[in-house]
Amino acid sequence: MKHFMIKYRFKSGSPEEWRGHIAQFISNLNSDPDLKGKISYRCMKARDGAEYYHLASTSDDEAAAALQGKEFFKFYSAETRRVAGGELSVVPLEMIGETDHRA
Repeated sequence: MKHFMIKYRFKSGSPEEWRGHIAQFISNLNSDPDLKGKISYRCMKARDGAEYYHLASTSDDEAAAALQGKEFFKFYSAETRRVAGGELSVVPLEMIGETDHRA
């Protein structure tokens, strides 16, 4: 399994519209027959700030490649860069340990 964190400061556009894009992206991940059950995705925002953190995990390299080939992923990636003013970072993460329960 591969894990990534995308982080940026929201700089451009409507926060409500952006949240709609996030919801649609997650819906696409949940319903796409090539990706369903192979991608875990969470988006969080600093409670009192404009910083966003997206946590993504893929079951394997094939799932990651399938995701990158989807038009909805290309649109969402472009929108993420746009709302971040072109300044974002993608950090590959290594799992060290975790609890049995995932909230």
